[in-house]
Amino acid sequence: MDQPIRMKSNGQISVIFNKQNRKSMTKELPEFQVVPKVIPPEHSALKEIEEELGTLVGMEEMKRLIKEIYAWIYVNKKREEMGLKAKKQALHMMFKGNPGTGKTTVARLIGKLFQKMNVLSKGHLIEAERADLVGEYIGHTAQKTRDLIKKAQGGILFIDEAYSLGRGGEKDFGKEAIDTLVKHMEDKQHEFILILAGYSREMEYFLTLNPGLHSRFPLVVDFPDYNINQLMDIAGRMLVEREYTLSHEGEKKLRDHLIWVKAVLNPNSFSNGRYVRNVIEKSVRAQAMRLLMLNTYDRHELMTLRSNDLVFDED
Repeated sequence: MDQPIRMKSNGQISVIFNKQNRKSMTKELPEFQVVPKVIPPEHSALKEIEEELGTLVGMEEMKRLIKEIYAWIYVNKKREEMGLKAKKQALHMMFKGNPGTGKTTVARLIGKLFQKMNVLSKGHLIEAERADLVGEYIGHTAQKTRDLIKKAQGGILFIDEAYSLGRGGEKDFGKEAIDTLVKHMEDKQHEFILILAGYSREMEYFLTLNPGLHSRFPLVVDFPDYNINQLMDIAGRMLVEREYTLSHEGEKKLRDHLIWVKAVLNPNSFSNGRYVRNVIEKSVRAQAMRLLMLNTYDRHELMTLRSNDLVFDED
């Protein structure tokens, strides 16, 4: 993380995932109190979510942020019990990053955590995109957007590629959807959580489309692309879950291909974890066809994906 979490003038907390300079940062910040690493038993909800977060590759700063939100909500409840001021804060979020970096998965986990903490009554996730919000005539868009917000009451409304709402210009009905979202984010800010997601640069532009957008997203989180080791870790976990393993040659072929494809493809075109999942699923089918033709079904062969089983769209 380049800098500690910092408040911007518009009230946003910007979280940037980057391990560079972390050592120098920790040297500059004195430790006034030792924080115990073991979670106290009364925080079973946090422990359960922490275990689920542990299954995700990378995203260390995101995991830390979720714990900090939990701590803030819990301590606020304790302040209320002591008669201290504990103003509720809107928890609408913006996730910025390329496809396949875990944005939807994290949104789903946040819903579960907030439901366990009674911040959300249901904790469910409603996924939407432009077509789910934008109508065909004046007034239609506002109604469709209100209907989605109603479905999301008690949970999270997750809008992927949210910047697409602003692509049509002033006469496009997408602007009507944005205006309706902004109004309900304020009127019903403690009844549901809105998470907007999309590419970093496009989301920055999207924030300029309505003057009320910036101030209504107190949490802005950047999801970085996975590095090669993390992508291989994701592949390994997928294989273990499916009870498969890669041969030595297969592992080398996959690693070399990922190095090549990340260098060749535009970062916006590479779908990170989703790309790896697609490779694994296609390779499992190719392996099944190979074994069928060879009429070989011993346990070792049934579990092993060989280099010639690996299927890449770019080949």
